[in-house]
Amino acid sequence: MSLKKVTLIIVIILLVDQISKFYIKTNFVLQENITVFSWFQILFIENNGMAWGAKLNDFLPFISDRTAKLILTLFRLVAIVGIGYWLVNTVKSNGSKILLIAISLIFAGALGNIIDSVFYSVLFGDSYGQVATFLPQQGGYDSLFHGKVVDMLHFPMWKGYLPEWLPFLGGDYFTFFNPVFNIADIAISSGIGLLLVFNKKAFPKVKVSEEVTS
Repeated sequence: MSLKKVTLIIVIILLVDQISKFYIKTNFVLQENITVFSWFQILFIENNGMAWGAKLNDFLPFISDRTAKLILTLFRLVAIVGIGYWLVNTVKSNGSKILLIAISLIFAGALGNIIDSVFYSVLFGDSYGQVATFLPQQGGYDSLFHGKVVDMLHFPMWKGYLPEWLPFLGGDYFTFFNPVFNIADIAISSGIGLLLVFNKKAFPKVKVSEEVTS
């Protein structure tokens, strides 16, 4: 699989991801939602932390929100460099097609969310109670490296009260599937899924033939 094909996959995912985020950011107020189907909503939220909305200072409470956000963004930048090196090296070494597709998906998804984290804070105005403006005259809603990731895909497939006989959660109101995510998250999850499901094809074992001389 050539570097051109790998690049094409990354560019397509980035375009779909960023166009969808730009549309949501410039047409929706924060927390606004549209029900497409009973099990699918477009719900605009902004994620200031990691996956599932977790924050670094949830685990390290002595760190402020802004410091935690900056550390997370810098970590993402270092990680994307590592993933990029892995991808280029895999192309040069003629790695398996499954592996190249998986790394491309992970790289594109990670880069898509990094763009939000690094630049959205200076490119867009605030979304609280109003539709955000792109390149507002008064400046963005925060400084560089303090952007929030735009999420909008919500699949509340089931809502209701859990049976009383269930341990710990019995009687509680529960929603499955509750997380809100974006195209970049789907790309990352798909890439990781490919590596897990097709592990043997992604990392084929090299057979070494030994000559036995007498």
